Amino acid sequence: MIGRSGNPTLNDKTFEQDGSYSGSDRMTIEGTVNKTFIILAVLLGAAFATWSMYFKGSNVMPYAIGGAIGGMIVALIISFVPRTAPYLVPIYAALEGAFIGALSANYEHAYGGITLQAALITMCVFFALLVAYKTRIIKATENFKLGVFAATAGIALVYLVSIVLRMFGITVPYLHDSSLIGIGISVVIVIVAALNLVLDFDFIEEGANKGAPKYMEWYGAFGLVVTLVWLYVEILRLLSKLRSR
Repeated sequence: MIGRSGNPTLNDKTFEQDGSYSGSDRMTIEGTVNKTFIILAVLLGAAFATWSMYFKGSNVMPYAIGGAIGGMIVALIISFVPRTAPYLVPIYAALEGAFIGALSANYEHAYGGITLQAALITMCVFFALLVAYKTRIIKATENFKLGVFAATAGIALVYLVSIVLRMFGITVPYLHDSSLIGIGISVVIVIVAALNLVLDFDFIEEGANKGAPKYMEWYGAFGLVVTLVWLYVEILRLLSKLRSR
C-alpha cells in the first residue's frame, strides 16, 4: 500500500489503479520535476498577466473569482480522474495563476514588498524540506503521514465552516485577525502546509518506484503545485497579519 498523502489531490489508491509500468511508459521523478516546472511556468505567466492588469487600473476581480472557482472545478476533475491530468493540469495552472496574480496584487498594494517576501520564504521552505527529505532528516513514517493528513483535514474543515458562516455574517474568531492568537493560528497552518511537501515528495518517489503510468507525472506534479500554492497563500496571509500590527 502506498503511503497516505495529506495533499487532497494525492491518495493511497492513486498509483494502484493501473498496475506497474516499465520503460518509456513508466513514471519517473525526473519527468515529474520537468512537469512541475512547466506547470509553474504557466501559473506564473497567468499570475504576472493579472498582476500587470491590476496595476494598470483594470478590474481583475472577475479573473480572481473565475480563476478560484474554475481552478477548484478543474482540480476536482483531475483528482477524481487522474488520466485527465496531462490535458487539464495546464488549464488548472492558468486559472490558478489568474487567481494568485489578483490576490498577490491586492496584498502588494496594501503592503509593499510582501509578495516578494512570501515567494522567497516559500522557495526557501521548499528547498529546505526537500534537502531534509532526501537526507532522511525527516522521514515520512506512517504516523507522520497520519498526523499531517489529520491536521490538513482539520484545517480544511475550519476553512469550510468559516466560508459558510461568512454567508450569514458570522466570522470565526481569530482566524482572520492580526491578534497574537490569530498569528499563532497562521503559523500552525503554515507549518502544516509545509509538512505536506514532505508527504508529496514521498508519494511521488514511491509512485515512481512502483511503476506508475507516465501520465501520473502530470498528476504528481499537480499535487505538488497545489501544496506550493497553498503554502504561498498562507505565508502571504501570515506576513500581512504581522505587517498590520
